[in-house]
Amino acid sequence: MIILEKPYVSDFLVETIQKNNFSVLENNVSIEFLDKKFLLSENEALKMSNNELFYSNSENSTDWILEKFPSFDVSKYIKISKNKVLFREYLKEIYPDFYFRKISLEEIDSINPSNLKYPLILKPSVGFLSFGVYPVKNINEWQKVVQLVKDEIKKVEGIFPKSVVNFSEFIIEEMIEGDEYALDAYFDENGKATILNIFKHPFFDENDVSDRVYFTSKEIIQKYLDKFTAVLDKIGACLGFKNFPFHLELRANNEQIIPIEINPLRFCGWCITDIAYFAWGINVYEYYFKKLKPDWDKILSNVDNSYFYFTMADIPSEIDKIKIKGIDFEKYLNNIKNPLEIRKIDAKKNPVFAIVFAKTIAIDEIKNLLKLDMKDFIEL
Repeated sequence: MIILEKPYVSDFLVETIQKNNFSVLENNVSIEFLDKKFLLSENEALKMSNNELFYSNSENSTDWILEKFPSFDVSKYIKISKNKVLFREYLKEIYPDFYFRKISLEEIDSINPSNLKYPLILKPSVGFLSFGVYPVKNINEWQKVVQLVKDEIKKVEGIFPKSVVNFSEFIIEEMIEGDEYALDAYFDENGKATILNIFKHPFFDENDVSDRVYFTSKEIIQKYLDKFTAVLDKIGACLGFKNFPFHLELRANNEQIIPIEINPLRFCGWCITDIAYFAWGINVYEYYFKKLKPDWDKILSNVDNSYFYFTMADIPSEIDKIKIKGIDFEKYLNNIKNPLEIRKIDAKKNPVFAIVFAKTIAIDEIKNLLKLDMKDFIEL
């Protein structure tokens, strides 16, 4: 069963549901996009068994699942995934030397920063995107970051359910070295992983934690498919996850591959996972529900060495969305030579004003997007 929730439902996902006659929970979001024949009432949904395959476009759905199916395996998986501290506890068997500790919001002010191991990352133990995530390179930066976190709490709190973003508890963990990657995958009925997407996540500098752009390529898939699959199988064995879709972020270097966090019940948020169709011809929703595995050798034999990427046109946090009069999309799109699909987003209600899928042969085009000042495209 699919659960549609805010903030964004793509036309591609809706068309996939209609084409395959996938069952969708009837709620305030799904009735906006689908005819009644595709919808399951809550009473009908509650008759489902523990073996049902669940998927959602948004983690906003997790509260409903935890409430209605508390004894189901999927609820256990969600609880482990959403709590970053619990996730680290489960993975101690694989990463026994990884440094992390949890602290409450109240402890942030009283903790002795000299007792921490630097460099580190501070982030909510239950979080989404990059809200409340800050690198701290040394002891001198601690108090400054603490204030930044407090300021962000005031701006973000209340936008998402507490099961998605919760600032009451934080995790402090060592800064993982290496390049950052993200992937969409699912564990099958045997707990084995099938990867459907692999992205590289570039940053503007060492202080950048934004999600502005991710890209994939034939080279990236060929280099990391087997390595990441092997790591996922180990993670799956530790967690005991089965029949479960997820989005995972990790860092990789020559010596090791370490997960950053796992996001449950969904692939890449805001339906950005759809890029797999533009790049590889893979419909990730069909692959998950039909338990299909990509024939990567065949897929990659038919593509060139271009980069496929998606970029999120984020709205700077200092901008009052109510004061936004318009977006200069034409000026913004001048930075993207070959857009494959442009999705305009309501800037007054969301943290982004557009999501764009694109293809390029020039890595500099992707790097340039990281440098853009988004205020240049926002009319106040």
